Amino acid sequence: MEEEMLQFHEMGIDDRLLKAIADLGWAQPTLIQEKAIPLALEGKDILARARTGSGKTAAYAVPVIQHILASKQSVREQDVRAVILVPTKELGQQVHAMLDQLTRYCARDVRVVDISGKADISAQRPILMEKPDVVVGTPSRVLIHLTAQNLALQSLEVLVVDEADLLFSFGFEADVKNLLCHLPKIYQSFLMSATLSTEVQSLKEMILHNPVILKLEGSQLPASCQLQQYSIQCEEEDKFLLVYTLLKLRLVRGKTLLFVDSIERCYRLKLFLEQVGVPACVLNSELPIHSRCHIISQFNQGFYDYIIASDEHTLSAPKTPLPAGGSKTEKGGKKQPKIKGTKDKEYGVSRGVDFQNVSNVINFDFPKSVDSYIHRVGRTARANNQGTALSFISATEMPTHDDVKKSLGECVPPPPPPFKRTFTMLDAMRSVTKQGVKEARLREIKQELLNSEKLKTYFEDNPRDLQLLRHDKDLYPAVVKPHMKNIPDYLGETYSMHVHPLSSVGRKPEPNKNIF
Repeated sequence: MEEEMLQFHEMGIDDRLLKAIADLGWAQPTLIQEKAIPLALEGKDILARARTGSGKTAAYAVPVIQHILASKQSVREQDVRAVILVPTKELGQQVHAMLDQLTRYCARDVRVVDISGKADISAQRPILMEKPDVVVGTPSRVLIHLTAQNLALQSLEVLVVDEADLLFSFGFEADVKNLLCHLPKIYQSFLMSATLSTEVQSLKEMILHNPVILKLEGSQLPASCQLQQYSIQCEEEDKFLLVYTLLKLRLVRGKTLLFVDSIERCYRLKLFLEQVGVPACVLNSELPIHSRCHIISQFNQGFYDYIIASDEHTLSAPKTPLPAGGSKTEKGGKKQPKIKGTKDKEYGVSRGVDFQNVSNVINFDFPKSVDSYIHRVGRTARANNQGTALSFISATEMPTHDDVKKSLGECVPPPPPPFKRTFTMLDAMRSVTKQGVKEARLREIKQELLNSEKLKTYFEDNPRDLQLLRHDKDLYPAVVKPHMKNIPDYLGETYSMHVHPLSSVGRKPEPNKNIF
């Protein structure tokens, strides 16, 4: 006989919190929430491992808010009671948004601030001097405020480390160790992670005291009934043909993330799609934080369907040395153009970004490691939603693909599909020059800076106008020929594709079948 799931109203949660949970439409807790929230409310330290999309944020946010509400009944002095450390600014804003939603009916009693953004330290000082109940931020930003004496944590009661396995890979090891020196001797701690790496074990020893360890959902990806995974063996030009065909023939339906391995590839693919009349927006570390968050927000609201994301920071190789000559080479030995600009070191799109209702993930460039593959594909099939992952694999990417197969199950690589390149596709590729890519990068950065900084105050007063900004507009660094937006008749009639699901052992590919 199966044990009945513990419901939110049976956990001893404040009525105001329960009302906010009901407004969010959470009918019942996820597995991690059901197990972690009662233990956290008992005051236990927790180390929780659960795959992405399992509801880890609410699993610590609910007990943090409940703890503060309970403390306010006995302690009247206002002070910082909880700190939530996150590896990226995007995740900081998302955690803040979640806390705002959960404190909707108790906002007067629980004040939350996010200091993870790029605002000036001096601008954040007045907010922190008011001693908010919860502070969300990256380790480096929290440490800066502690050193400047803008923030004091002598009354800290709860410390949360979200996406703990990313903190060290983003270079926060020294910051975390220095930050711990500013904390009191006794406090409750939560470590939330998708994997239990050696770095997480190191954090466990530094932060936790006799923790309860929750290892939930042993599989790092959803089952094949929820997540369908496919791979196609092809070469460089054929990748562009495939994505052209999939998008123009609407074989891919729903919101889609296309992952590439560099910023230069982001714009090369965007300009190619622009040539054939497929609007898409890019997401990478060169764009300002406000623009990145606005892109994610509009994507989640359904303003556009395609995001081309550069996954520049992998867990297995956080610091890749550059080859001789100073510029990272792309496939084929060609050097990327050198563009003066500032990349955000705290950027990671395959982790810590809450893309909602993503139907498909396309690995245009295959990830560099098994972990990176899992984290990319984990952007779809979240919670109970269905999702599809499709990977384009060149000969040089096959070794990593083999590693993924060993980790996720054996399968036979599919035979190369019959490709029929079109004049439209070849014309579009020729139009995307190296100089055009460089101009497109510079043009978009200038435009995003204008939107996010100079007009910031205006858009705060006029939020509807902000919705009119589109990040998938044409960049026009090259002449777009009208005829290239038309689909050749023979393309839909003759195109066939052979794919093989990574997760289904022994299943044979079905030719001439729409894969999505």
